Amino acid sequence: MVSRNKSDSSMRDKFQLLRSVTNSHAESETSIITDASKYIKNLKKKVEEINNVTTSEQYFCDPTDPMVTVDTLENGFLINITSRKNDGGMLVCLLEAFEDLGLDVVEARVSCTDSFSMHAVGSSNNDDGESMDAEAVKQAVEVAVRTRSDGHEQKW
Repeated sequence: MVSRNKSDSSMRDKFQLLRSVTNSHAESETSIITDASKYIKNLKKKVEEINNVTTSEQYFCDPTDPMVTVDTLENGFLINITSRKNDGGMLVCLLEAFEDLGLDVVEARVSCTDSFSMHAVGSSNNDDGESMDAEAVKQAVEVAVRTRSDGHEQKW
């Protein structure tokens, strides 16, 4: 019997603590739990709002946007470009950069709805035996992307 009284007392203490943490004025255990549930939902909502603000701040100050990666393949390069913003003419600008580099696009997937994403496989069409390295391709693509992103006007 003593053990049960300790357990009941401990449970009442825990409900009282829950009641105070959640600023509940409820008396019944069920109401305290309901208030605690509402409190947790409000906290989740606040966390989501803070995350949204943080994400939108990163959108405007992210130094890694746009991001370009170039990996060397056996017969060319795998080129990935992602940008949070889709500037008009980005695809044309990139294709011109590939042409200037002497890369033929063998395969590509492009998405340019709200943001810009391109995954392309390019192979070198240089017949002079001169080989290209991934870093040179990356630098040329980054220049093309940044030039386009910095607001150069479209020429049509």
